Amino acid sequence: MEHNAQQAQKEDIMAKNTQRSRYSTSRRSLLLKGLAVGGAGALGAGLLTNGVPAFAKERSSGITRGDVAILRFLAAIEILETDLWRQYNELGGIPDSEVPGGTASAPYVNALQQLDGDMSQYIHDNTEDEISHFTFINAFLASIGADPVNLDHFRNIPSSKATGARQIGRLTNLMELTVDTSWWTRYRSRNKNPDFGDTFPQAIPGLSKGRFPAIPRSDADLSPDKHIQAIANTAG
Repeated sequence: MEHNAQQAQKEDIMAKNTQRSRYSTSRRSLLLKGLAVGGAGALGAGLLTNGVPAFAKERSSGITRGDVAILRFLAAIEILETDLWRQYNELGGIPDSEVPGGTASAPYVNALQQLDGDMSQYIHDNTEDEISHFTFINAFLASIGADPVNLDHFRNIPSSKATGARQIGRLTNLMELTVDTSWWTRYRSRNKNPDFGDTFPQAIPGLSKGRFPAIPRSDADLSPDKHIQAIANTAG
């Protein structure tokens, strides 16, 4: 009798552990799939919770309310990344039917190509990728009855005034950047390791203290050549 009770208790514990493991595996699988199309960044949770259906229980698809929140977070990140890459593409990439909007600025394009001859194509392809990422995630959210992410309400940052840039509200600002050049000293260090908490000085200290553009702010930034090259170097 006592043996049967102990056996039943063990089976109950195993069943609960199995259920918990399946849930963890499902969540981990979703995260891995999401990260495959997602990026990295940070955004306030308040932007992501509005309009999320109350998935109090797991649906037949196995998608929970927490899973939806993760997907909305990833979609928001991809929208932010799309916003900055679009600004690069409008002035320095290849505006076309795949990535419409803008008219490339020849002086800026030429300066970018001093860094890499394929820079315009690289910008174009990255922009197209980011567009496909958030479009895919939002389409999936809609397919399961969840609200897709739209950040248009937060497009309050003005555009570049340079010829070729679209005059629309932006989510990101590429015209006032601080640039971390410690990567240079970090990679050249022989006796320090960032994994152990070591810090590294800036290769060009001034760049970490000012506000520098990575795209021309207006046509006045297109010359002289060294000036527009400095802007392209910031982008690169």
